[in-house]
Amino acid sequence: VQLQASGGGSVQTGDSLRLTCEDSGDAPTSYNMGWFRQAPGKEREFVAGISWSGVRTAYGDPVTGRFTISRDGARNTVYLQMDSLKPEDTAVYYCAADRNGGTRLDRSQDDYDYWGQGTQVTVSS
Repeated sequence: VQLQASGGGSVQTGDSLRLTCEDSGDAPTSYNMGWFRQAPGKEREFVAGISWSGVRTAYGDPVTGRFTISRDGARNTVYLQMDSLKPEDTAVYYCAADRNGGTRLDRSQDDYDYWGQGTQVTVSS
């Protein structure tokens, strides 16, 4: 499993960005996937998760209603559409794969087994 996150950048409040997480390795499509973020001086926090089938999703409270996670199983790619961005969304965003999640969408970073390198998102007011 080799996860590569991309799509970050510097935007204004209210703008949108779409992050992409591609797996260039051999991650089974049965892995649940998640996005996390870490702002300077803060703990890494759960942003969104999606089941291996793409049917079930979960979101952290700060992003519910603004962010949408999706996946393209054929391309082994996961997306995070971020709308109505706020300065407090500024962070490094990481994608991760959970090989043992099964029917459960985990929200703890300790439950994820593989991580991408992170992509910076900066939102200015």
